[in-house]
This record gives sequence, C-alpha cells and structure tokens, in this order.
Amino acid sequence: MSPDDRYDVSGLTEAQFEPGSDGLVLKNLLGITSSAEMDAAEANALIEAMDRLVRLYDAEHRFTANDICEFHRVWLGGIYAWAGEYRQVNVSKGNFMFAAAGRISALMSEFERDVLACSTPCKFERTEKIVSALAETHVELVLIHPFREGNGRISRVLSTLMALQAGLPLLDFGAIAGDKKESYFVAVRAGLDRNYRPMEEIFSEVIERSVAGS
Repeated sequence: MSPDDRYDVSGLTEAQFEPGSDGLVLKNLLGITSSAEMDAAEANALIEAMDRLVRLYDAEHRFTANDICEFHRVWLGGIYAWAGEYRQVNVSKGNFMFAAAGRISALMSEFERDVLACSTPCKFERTEKIVSALAETHVELVLIHPFREGNGRISRVLSTLMALQAGLPLLDFGAIAGDKKESYFVAVRAGLDRNYRPMEEIFSEVIERSVAGS
C-alpha cells in the first residue's frame, strides 16, 4: 500500500512495522519488507481463503462476529500474529476516525445481534431485500473496522458469502475500483446516519456486473 493509503495509528505496541520497511509494512511472520511483496502475499492468501470459506459455510448459515474473526484468521493467519483478533489501536483514514478500539467488542456484539441476525442467512425472495442486506452489513462492518488490517476486504468476503446464500455468483467488486473509490467512501460515510441508499446503489451495480460476468 502507498503511504497515502496507510492508516494512522496511536502509539500502542501492536502498531509495529517490519524493521527495514521504512514504516510501510506491518510487522509480519514472513519478514516481508516490501509493500509490493506484501500486497501480493495478502492477495494470494485471500484467493486461497475465499476458496476455503466458500466450502465452509452453507446457504443456511447465520453469520456471527466469531465467524468474521475466523474469516480474518483463515486469510491472514500465516502473515500476521494478530490475525483474527480485534485491533488494539485506534485507526483513521485521512480525517475520518473509525470506531475506537476499546468499543470494538461491544460494537461487534451489537452488529451480530442487530444486523447479522436479521440479514443472514441471506435468502430473500426480492432482489431489493438482498441488496439492502448486503449494503447495511457491509457499511456497518467497515465503520466498526474491527481489525488492524484488511477490513474492507473482510467486508467484501462477508458480502460475497451472503450473495452466494442468495443464489448470486461470486461478487465482482470492480465496480468500486479506480476513480469510483471516492463514491464508495462517500457511501460508507453515509452509513453514519444509517443512510444505506448510496451503498445500495453500489451493490446493485456490483450484482449486475457479477451476473453479467458469470
């Protein structure tokens, strides 16, 4: 990741970077110091994790906060010692602060009770309800930002597994790449007021693109 994309963290011991990486790569189990090499390692690990997770959860599964920790552990357990554990540092992106570290456990419990329990298994007859469930769960999980790294991708993993429950193909998130990222961040921020409509519009496009490419 580029320096502009890195999260600013408060000075707790968990916020360690790999020696020799010039503060660009988090301390890791592989001793990787190059951000490009780490990006590749995380991307390859995510492909393997997605294959495993698709086989692990069926269409009747109601997802939990523990499941989300398991997603993270399956993906990054071979790279970071803290994979699958809630972060202990506060993080921000630009001038936007995500949930305080000390609140994450309680927020994830609320997320499980108020959102996951209502939205999964994601087996709704109406497409509009599927889109609504995907948008709300995605936005709320990103806003909590429970992990030190990889929150956006974990939120996409959850969305993809929910979409599979709904009978949709693997989701293609190319619709939020490149110059469309800003619209995505605007949609996330709209969730602070429980306005999920902007993210619903994005997921409608993601689903349309995914179905067309399947």
